[in-house]
This record gives sequence, C-alpha cells and structure tokens, in this order.
Amino acid sequence: MGKVQGQGDEPLPLNRRRLIRVMLGIPLFCVVFLFLPAGTFAWSRGWGFLLFCWIMEMRVLVYLERTNPALLAARSHLVYPGTKRWDKVLLSILLPVVLTIFPLAAVDNERFQWSAVPWWLSACGYVLLLFGFWLSTWAGRVNAFAEPSVRLQTERGQTVISTGPYATICHPIYTASIGLFFGTALALGSYWALVPASIAAGILVLRTQWEDQTLQEELDGYQEYTHRVPYKLIPYVW
Repeated sequence: MGKVQGQGDEPLPLNRRRLIRVMLGIPLFCVVFLFLPAGTFAWSRGWGFLLFCWIMEMRVLVYLERTNPALLAARSHLVYPGTKRWDKVLLSILLPVVLTIFPLAAVDNERFQWSAVPWWLSACGYVLLLFGFWLSTWAGRVNAFAEPSVRLQTERGQTVISTGPYATICHPIYTASIGLFFGTALALGSYWALVPASIAAGILVLRTQWEDQTLQEELDGYQEYTHRVPYKLIPYVW
C-alpha cells in the first residue's frame, strides 16, 4: 500500500482559497437551508448548529490539508469519468434527500414547532455529529482514494486501504455519514427530519452493498481484504 501524500513529511502549506470557500460557504448554506426556511434569524438551535459545524469543518479541513491533501483534491468533484451508472442514479437521489433534512428541521423546530425534542436528545445529536466528523476525518487521513463517486481509480493507482478504521470496517465514511444524517436531525430538534435521514441512510446501505460488490470484482486484493475484515458498516454486526 502506497504512502499517503504528506504522511510523515513536514506539514504542507494550507490551501487558503479552499479555506476561504469553507469559511464563507457554511454560513451561506445555513442561511439558505436553515434560517430562511425557519423564517427568522433568531433561532438559537440554528446558530448553535452553525457554530458547531463551522468549527468542526475548519478543524477537519486544516487537518486534512496538512496530512492528506490528495484526498481533498480527489473530493473536489462529485462525479468523475468512469463513475458507475448506478452510482450516478443513487447520488442524484441521495443528495436531494440529504439536503431536505435541513429545511425540514428548520420548518419543524422553529416555524411550526411540530416536534418537542428534549435537550438531552438534541445533545445526543451532537454526539453523533462529533462521531461522524471524527470517523470521516480518521478515514480521510489514511485513504487518499475516498472519492465521492464509485469507480476504479486506475489512473491514480488505487490500492486496498486496510489501516486506521479500515482495519475494522470496510466503509467507515458511510458509517460516519449515517451518524451525521441522524445527528443533524436531532441536533436541530426535529423528529420529522429523521424521515429523510432514514431514507438517506437506507440509500447509503444499498450503495455500500453495490460498491462492495464492485470492488470485489475490480480491485485487486479487495476480496482477500473482506475475508480479513468482513464487516461493512458496523463492527460485529454487518
């Protein structure tokens, strides 16, 4: 397995342009998908969520810029040439479903107050968010091939990654993403937002199964890896 770019070397300089995009992009996203649907900017849960995600995203970006910039470059596009057709279909469904979580939570919790999520359950949502950020960052630290779409990256010399969280489960970024889906709904105080979160999680489970089959058929050494690490998303479960 090849060495991850930047691993064991001196810290690399930050990509300031990417940093600025994230700094500005997260607040803009929250304005469009949270505060406008909420109908007010005086929404404490929304501001708490914005501050938490902004801090976490900045920490993750700075960390990966210094440890695995190849991953950030690889994730700069959603779909690459060679992406499986079935994955394009799944992504075209998954992304709108995930985006629905945010405005639905805002409309539910602030505008109409359909849900009465207690503070401790909302706190559990932040624990799930923290878990999702942590696990996805750990996976990104060791895997420069974690592109957003499913394809065999022959031009990049893709190899099987079996270190870090990949020593325990085959698809840790999907596990992290599911945690982020449900964590977002609970942190924003919405039971209704758990509906698109559940649909998105189901799509990711299907995508996990299909991606695993693709890798077993096309990536050298992946079948042997799955014999050593048989769990896809949850250790000792599946």
